[in-house]
Order: sequence, then structure tokens, then C-alpha cells
Amino acid sequence: PGAMPKVTFHPAGRSAEVPPGTSLLDAAEAAGVDLPSNCGGVCACTTCHVWIEAGLASLSGIEEREDDKLDEAAGLQPSSRLGCQAKVGDADVVVRIPGNRIAS
Repeated sequence: PGAMPKVTFHPAGRSAEVPPGTSLLDAAEAAGVDLPSNCGGVCACTTCHVWIEAGLASLSGIEEREDDKLDEAAGLQPSSRLGCQAKVGDADVVVRIPGNRIAS
């Protein structure tokens, strides 16, 4: 016990250990990874859209607002989440930041 979940970001290949309940957006900052969030993390845009490659089940559930926003995200996949809304659980998570992100 006491081990913190590790969040790894690709393609940067950088990780950070963060306490459970940390958003992926904050985890990216902790890992020194640039995950844009034009709206400041209030679920008003899709710039922090990421794909979860591992650990999807340990993330917080998708709320209706996030679900609605994700419909607007480019490159939507079943594992898509918004970094500002998805909170880390107690398992390691591997996140891929889509490379073809188009600035809005």
C-alpha cells in the first residue's frame, strides 16, 4: 500500500506518479508533458482529448458533459477521454496524446 499510480504519456514517453483522484491534465503537467487545455480544464473544449492505452477501467467514469464534448473530438476512439475530466484511480494508466491534434 502507499504506492501511487503511475501515468505514462506517449509519444513523449514521460511518466509521473500521482495520487488517486488526480486528473490526467494535472498528471501531464506533473510529468512535464504539454497537454493543451484551451478552456482551462472546465470541459468546454476538446483540446485535452487523449486515448487511453492501458488502465481505462481504473479511471473515473464518463459524466454526461464529457460524453457530449467527446462527440466533437477529432479522432474519437472507444478509449477516448478528456484529460481534464478523467481522474486516475488506483492502477497505472498509459495515455496517448493524439499526434494529429488540430488547434481550434
